[in-house]
Amino acid sequence: MPFDYRTVSASDVERTVSDAIGDAATLIRGAVASASSPSFASTLLPIELAWARTAQAYGRGPVLGQVSTDPETREAGRIADEQLTKWRVGLASRRDLYEAVAAFAATDEAASLTGEDRRLLDFWMRDFRRAGQTLAPEVRDEMRALRERLVELEVAFQSNINEWDDGIEVDEAQLAALPPAYVERLAPGQRAGTRRVSIDQPDLIPFLELSPDRVARRALLDRFWNLAVDANRPILEEAIRIRHRLAELHGAPSWAHHALEVRMAGHPDRVRAFYDEIGPAVSEAAGREVAAMQALLDRDGGGEPVGFWDWRHCDFLQRRDEHGVDAAMVSEYFPLERVIAGLFELTAEVMGLRYERVPDARAWHPSVDLYEVRDAASGELLAHVYMDLFPRPGKYNHAAAFPLVVGHRRADGAYERPVNAIVANLTPPSASHPSLLRHDEVETLFHEFGHILHMSLTRAAYARFSAADTEGDFVEAPSQIMEHWTWEPAVLQRFARHHETGEPIPPDLVQRMVAARNLNAGLRAAVQIFYGTTDMALHSDGPAPDLDAISREAYRVTQLAYPEDTFYLSGFGHLMGGYDAGYYGYLWAEALGDDMWTRFEREGILSPRVGAAYRTAILEPNGTRDGDEMFRAFVGRAPSTAAWKRSKGFRES
Repeated sequence: MPFDYRTVSASDVERTVSDAIGDAATLIRGAVASASSPSFASTLLPIELAWARTAQAYGRGPVLGQVSTDPETREAGRIADEQLTKWRVGLASRRDLYEAVAAFAATDEAASLTGEDRRLLDFWMRDFRRAGQTLAPEVRDEMRALRERLVELEVAFQSNINEWDDGIEVDEAQLAALPPAYVERLAPGQRAGTRRVSIDQPDLIPFLELSPDRVARRALLDRFWNLAVDANRPILEEAIRIRHRLAELHGAPSWAHHALEVRMAGHPDRVRAFYDEIGPAVSEAAGREVAAMQALLDRDGGGEPVGFWDWRHCDFLQRRDEHGVDAAMVSEYFPLERVIAGLFELTAEVMGLRYERVPDARAWHPSVDLYEVRDAASGELLAHVYMDLFPRPGKYNHAAAFPLVVGHRRADGAYERPVNAIVANLTPPSASHPSLLRHDEVETLFHEFGHILHMSLTRAAYARFSAADTEGDFVEAPSQIMEHWTWEPAVLQRFARHHETGEPIPPDLVQRMVAARNLNAGLRAAVQIFYGTTDMALHSDGPAPDLDAISREAYRVTQLAYPEDTFYLSGFGHLMGGYDAGYYGYLWAEALGDDMWTRFEREGILSPRVGAAYRTAILEPNGTRDGDEMFRAFVGRAPSTAAWKRSKGFRES
């Protein structure tokens, strides 16, 4: 029976976290008490069970800070999130716990550990070292205070983003070029005869794509790029200072050096080498693409350089006029229910799964659905998945997969089945139309479901290595590979059906979509490099970098006009959500995903045999093995960027 989220109140959230911390603290006291006669069972296992207990509490309390419809419960969730995260972060700073684990590490039993047990000990010893346990007491104390403050800042930053509400008002003439289904979803503006276009993704992206009004596009983009700027800019500045100080205390040259120690890349030099390897091909392609966009704007009397507020509209016009692909028309073949059915059918066939809808989801909002994920061959229940897909006030405003219960072996030896949630902001239904997804939204749904599969199919014994807890620059690979299926004609023909007639998507339209797939691929990659190099520079240039100068310099890779008087970093939630000095990981993992996809290309994109190998080598191990090791197990060689370049149609440089 699923947990009943419907009646959870602010006080319930507080009690959930308080009880979990109390239970976990008891386990930790037991681990500390074992220092005189340490063993895996008495020392390390209680820490793991405490970790699992607090992870479960997140899924019944703090997560509501992201999804609850009640402002008081959301606020309680954010406070609880901060409290729980501080407690978990603080474990590695506890001297008594370190001494107990270090005593166990010196035993013969510890020396004989293998596999996941050995990894658990190694990772905790690494965490203790990174918390300063090998340094002077005053340094450890400073580190702990800094990390606690960093948690406070991260929670506040995301809260400000979630609660921010902004947009522009436009009249009927300015909406004439947009689909009626889009217009009727918009809220009325304050001025008579106007509608409000918000900066929420389902409003923002179609307007930037479809509106011919360049001034209005710029105004909306400016609002989006100044999201929560007054509140979040000082938070980000303080966080960067703290991260630099933590790196200093560790003797590292920068936060980037310190952070990358635990990622696949290992060192900033390897990230720079990655960008250097792909950069020339991206720059050459982006230059050609921006020039073509400029010619398009100049033809219509644009005059001014192509800006960030223009490129999506130019891309739309090119797809429509040069390739016969109209995004609004394409969306008519992607009603949400059919897309979900297609997603389930595909992953069921390829990865040996079965899905069953739970009639009474008892979720935090009536629009949220719940599904069982089962192994097709045995019928074994593997996981539960919530799908919360439409925007609403105060909700997490991007797309992500949240672990509510992480898979792990309980104290009684039974396996705790994972419970996960997709939280997204897809196009909602209107008064006259069902939810009709843009193709990029179909990609987003498949992408996030890659995370869900990673978290749901885990066979990790320990919570520490479950819930897609791999290196931060590998974790996106299982979601990036999922996007490939959304471009395969044989797959699209299965589920893309017109929402009114039920007719399958015309084969010639699919062919045109695929032909236009790499349209402006260079610019899209350049935008990702812009985000990644900005992030890396912020965490490499000392305690007080010039944020505006860094943004402007990194932006040059796009070859677009810069949006003056904006500060997009204030809404860049990844910087404060675990991707600090790690945003490069999206492109890095995309290259890994494209490389892994080559095996499906060779042996069959719908091959259950390859799907089983992928499930065994990549999804089930989760964080129990290093990313490089898992990649080699599936592909049979070291990673390469060749498949990524080829998939984008880039010229070899």
